[in-house]
Amino acid sequence: MKIVHKINLANISVIILIALTGFFAFENLNHVLTKLRFTEIADDLNASFLEMRLSEKNYFLYRDTSALAEISKKIGESMMTLESVKPDIIKATGEKNFEGLKSCLTRYLTEVDAVRDSAAQTVEMQAGVREAGQKLREFSDQITHLERSRVNEILSFSKRQLFSSLCFILIAAIGLRYMTFFKILKTLKQIKRVVVSISEGNFRPVETEIPDDELGSVMTAINAMSKELEDREEQILQSKKLASLGILTAGVAHELGNPLNNISMIAQTYMEVYDSLSKEDRIDFMVKIEEESHRIKHIVDNLLDFSRPKKSKSKIADLNDVVLRSLKLVQNMIHVCNVETSINLQEGLPPVFIDEDQILEVLINLMTNSLQASSRGDSLKIITRLLEGDEYIEITVEDTGKGIPHELLAHVFDPFFTTKGNSGTGLGLFVSYGIIKNHQGVMKVDSTEGVGTCFTIELPAYKANTEEEA
Repeated sequence: MKIVHKINLANISVIILIALTGFFAFENLNHVLTKLRFTEIADDLNASFLEMRLSEKNYFLYRDTSALAEISKKIGESMMTLESVKPDIIKATGEKNFEGLKSCLTRYLTEVDAVRDSAAQTVEMQAGVREAGQKLREFSDQITHLERSRVNEILSFSKRQLFSSLCFILIAAIGLRYMTFFKILKTLKQIKRVVVSISEGNFRPVETEIPDDELGSVMTAINAMSKELEDREEQILQSKKLASLGILTAGVAHELGNPLNNISMIAQTYMEVYDSLSKEDRIDFMVKIEEESHRIKHIVDNLLDFSRPKKSKSKIADLNDVVLRSLKLVQNMIHVCNVETSINLQEGLPPVFIDEDQILEVLINLMTNSLQASSRGDSLKIITRLLEGDEYIEITVEDTGKGIPHELLAHVFDPFFTTKGNSGTGLGLFVSYGIIKNHQGVMKVDSTEGVGTCFTIELPAYKANTEEEA
């Protein structure tokens, strides 16, 4: 069912429930008004009946014959009143009670007329008048009292009915809300989670049952988009791999080209002047060839260190101890560069599970780069601290050297990229980045030209139950 149909159905259902409640309340109110109308009529009739009984007493006490005429007159007026409001009385009390009341009035009139027309009034005739009057008053009071009770009952019933109806409407509204809006909101939350997941690079489709409505169409479109983005990401990654391969190939060709050219030139010169060379000169030529060969071997070894996995020498270690060892190894360079060193190592750090030699290589490389980028009077800061959540330990190597231009910052971890000109191979940070990544860590750089550079390393803290996995 479409969402618009669900919403319309819920609204229509609530409107019907409210209309039914209003209809029953209106009917009960009409019923109450009918009863109250009869009660007003009955009060007027009872007032007339009371005056009749007073006139009746005046006749029996004072033998005032005009009192009988007054009674007959009032009975006639009451009969006319009954006929004029007959529909209201029948609607309120029923035709049987109406006929009973009319019969009592007729009998009372008959008894009164019999006394008026008789020359010799007997005790039986007087008793008949009293009995008829008494019966009329009792019957009228009985009907009035009964109708008042019925009014109270109707009001109480209406109160209960309205309360029950409101409770039912409330429950029905909650149920309809659950059936429509809650399910819609639940689906929207699922879509939100998927969209957020896609924005974070996780192209996982919606795995729940897709409803047959507008939101289902949206979820289907998101699944298709997720699949398309996943395919596009694979294409982009493949393009990046090919681009990196091209950079790597060009870098290798460039780095190997220089020593190979030197070897070729030395060999050619050696062959041309061989006969005129002394033994020492020949050895000198061979030494130069050996130096260039070592240079090539160094480049190849660096590439293999990054691309080829080596046997792990990881063990539990204190990261602060590794930092201090690295500082000792570059102490002479710090002294020569006349750079002020600041060390802030947080105490009580949890241990790490690392290959100490590799991490030592990374730290020495970062410190060496910082020292080479610094001038006399600059500073070098090394800081360790436990990050929030106790999951990672952070190492910061920060200098106040010349910094890295913003346009070059994104390439510092690329192979064969260097800011040192011919004095650098461009593999130090490339290899260091791979070492940290193999330790399940993160390596970042932040630099401002003319202000300084800050390298940050985050390594996972050691946990006993992950030693074997590490």
